[in-house]
Amino acid sequence: MMEENKVPTADIDFKTPLTDLVRPIVDTPDAVNVTEEETESGLVLTLTVAEGDVGMIIGKHGKIARALRTVVKAAAKISGKKVSVEIK
Repeated sequence: MMEENKVPTADIDFKTPLTDLVRPIVDTPDAVNVTEEETESGLVLTLTVAEGDVGMIIGKHGKIARALRTVVKAAAKISGKKVSVEIK
């Protein structure tokens, strides 16, 4: 029987991969900032970009924003933690 590999939540950095995914998409990569806040419902990542880049991050019909959230949730599932992404 295979033993399930559990990754300690402290070892997973959610900010860096999200930042690395967003920087190539925007016109002002230096303005990309991700902050994290622990809440009762889990970890909340707040993605802040330059005002002119918000549309690029959301994408047509929210497709890019949805894809970013999907990638973060996949990493969160590995850690066993609930993580959400807010875009500002």
